Amino acid sequence: MDDKGDQGYGNWEELVGAALLGTDRRPGSGPAGSPDSLLDAAAVHTVRRRAGLRPARAQARPQPAAHDPRPVPPEAARRRLAQLLAGRTGAGSGSGRRGAAPDLTELLPQWLAAAGRHGYRAPAALVPALLDAARARTDLRPPALALAGARGLWLARLNPDWRFALRGGSGGAGELPDPADRAGVEQLWQEGLFAERVALLGAVRAHEAAAAPRLLETTWSTERAEDRLMFLDSLRVGLSDGDEEFLEAALGDRSRSVRATAAELLSALPRSALAGRMAQRALACVGPEGVTPPAECDAGMLRDGVVKRPPAGRGERSWWLGQLVEAAPLDCWRERFGGRGPAEIVALPVAGGEGWAEELHAAWCRAAVRQRDAPWSRALLGPPSAPPAAGPATASLAERAKLLETLPEGERAQWIAGFIRAHGLSEAFQLLGVCVVPWAGVLGRAVVDALEDARDTGSYPWSFSGVMGLAERCLDPAEADRLDALTASVEDPPETSPGAAAYWAEAFQRLVATLRLRGTMLSELTPP
Repeated sequence: MDDKGDQGYGNWEELVGAALLGTDRRPGSGPAGSPDSLLDAAAVHTVRRRAGLRPARAQARPQPAAHDPRPVPPEAARRRLAQLLAGRTGAGSGSGRRGAAPDLTELLPQWLAAAGRHGYRAPAALVPALLDAARARTDLRPPALALAGARGLWLARLNPDWRFALRGGSGGAGELPDPADRAGVEQLWQEGLFAERVALLGAVRAHEAAAAPRLLETTWSTERAEDRLMFLDSLRVGLSDGDEEFLEAALGDRSRSVRATAAELLSALPRSALAGRMAQRALACVGPEGVTPPAECDAGMLRDGVVKRPPAGRGERSWWLGQLVEAAPLDCWRERFGGRGPAEIVALPVAGGEGWAEELHAAWCRAAVRQRDAPWSRALLGPPSAPPAAGPATASLAERAKLLETLPEGERAQWIAGFIRAHGLSEAFQLLGVCVVPWAGVLGRAVVDALEDARDTGSYPWSFSGVMGLAERCLDPAEADRLDALTASVEDPPETSPGAAAYWAEAFQRLVATLRLRGTMLSELTPP
């Protein structure tokens, strides 16, 4: 290229202007002015600009990541993690259907959880891929950041794409000071990143529960509202009467969300002053004689967390009543109803109309969930064979799932297994999500039996894809051999969609393959 290529264009700005407007509207001088001459001139100017560029001052090399003393997983488990992060599923069917190969992306959370239980850290070479996976899937962030540890936090400071890790909770917080080291704790609390401070608060809480609110008090007035809310929410773990003084003070916080959370936590402490005030108000409104909702929402109720304005479609007085009953200790109702237990109280007719009974029972459901009261949850759930709409509690399956979470694991599995036998899988899908993984034997058998019945009766297999996906992730891997008989192809039952039987066979093949892969995956994580 010769120098004539930039004739007619004095500087870079003139070149850009000609390119934007067109050479016919803003031509150069002489032979320049054509598109070719414009490109030649741009090339010459580019070489000149680069040749004259001075190198930037080198930045200081970052300090090494903090030491992570945890071991890495065994070699086979490391290879498995790389496979899961890559999302390779093996040979597919070549069609739009999922095929019989396991879905590895759905197994990654289980691998991370199992690795965390073993106390492993992520292999250094896989930390970037792990952070990318956590960036794409928020459900992976807590276990992924915990596994990434100090190196993950170190990398997040260097890459804006991984900035979420700096506010990601305890995961990736690095090495924390000993909770008994008061000077180290105070320094990190004053100077640390948000993720480090959340992790530190959790460590202090686990070491000495009463020390956590004392630590919060040192900086509470200077914290941002969203940070105060997250710090306050962390007190749910290990909540005790010792937290009452701090939570009472938080009732006067300038943030409505902080005030509401403080009131909720106080109402979960049956001996707290707030719980006593709520009980006094609720007992004045509800008794054997019926329901008399509050006439107004006074200043005391507002300070104790009662929201004055109801949602659209709700009456004010029923809205206030529900909040009072929800926050009152459930133990207060025994004396009010003449020494009756939860099941007897729930079975009593409610004077004042059917609407008040529904409002009262719904509030008792929320109170049982908040206070983790298993006897009240049992009473409100009723027997699993009863139709949901006929039970004493709300007909909402989502609310029933919350009640079930308060029951012991074995009892929870038994209740849901009975519900499946009585009502089928379609109604039970939301309930299965609250069961401990792997599912207990009685629950696993109920799910598999219901799936087999659905296949044999000619049900559409596509209607059960959600339950089948849950079974792949939650059934005990030891059940794989028992399920082998269901993987064989059978003829389509009469009056069913063509190909339904083949779909069922493929789905059961994928289920068995996934269970076996899960079993292998968990065994690979076992320390040598």
